[in-house]
Amino acid sequence: MSLQTTFMGILDTARICVPTVVDAVMGRVTLERCDERLDWWARKVLEDADVDLVVRGREHAAGTRPFVVMSNHQSLFDIPVVFRAIPGRLRMIAKKELFSVPVFGQAMKAAGFIRIHRGNHVQASASLQVGASMLQDGTRVWIAPEGTRSKTGALLPFKSGGFRMAIETNTPILPVAIDGTRHVLKAKNFVVQEHHRVVVTIMPPIDPAPYGAGGRSRLMRDVRAAIAGALGHDPGLSHRGAGVATSSPA
Repeated sequence: MSLQTTFMGILDTARICVPTVVDAVMGRVTLERCDERLDWWARKVLEDADVDLVVRGREHAAGTRPFVVMSNHQSLFDIPVVFRAIPGRLRMIAKKELFSVPVFGQAMKAAGFIRIHRGNHVQASASLQVGASMLQDGTRVWIAPEGTRSKTGALLPFKSGGFRMAIETNTPILPVAIDGTRHVLKAKNFVVQEHHRVVVTIMPPIDPAPYGAGGRSRLMRDVRAAIAGALGHDPGLSHRGAGVATSSPA
């Protein structure tokens, strides 16, 4: 373990957040500049932790086609990993509490990250509409449908909001399986563990059109089965009632 690496990660995050906030205040922030900073940050954080990142199926994300990127969620290190693994402009749907963190939250907002209010259905729906607008502009929107980090790596129940957004905007879902980040930084921990391999598997996009508005549950099960299969879990688990949560918007 390395407290020094943890400190470096915090410092590197500040190195992109502070200038982004300054740019926002001065009215000169651009998505292109934010893209460059996010790319630098993701690369630097993974290098500092000596993460051996292996990406499989990158051809499924090639080009500039918009996707609703959906992945499992093991660790805060999922963030730099996904930004390194998925090409193109990418923005994340994140819980509203992160936007309350001084400087960090302001930078997220300025860079185009999307705040989700999970406890408020109306506000959550509004946030998903923002995501839908970004998809139309060509941005790839990333959401972790589990809604929180899995402490064991086992898939948690999926929430339905991102699937509704994909169906309503007719945007393909790009299933992504992340394996190994929980060994780099465990959920609810802050000390980085160095020298681990992380494997990201990008699967073929799933077109929501054939499912229709009434097929959201089937779409959720199929995306979950794809991620579970890539993780080596039993895909059949994703067809049990406990594996899908439909009452929450995201």
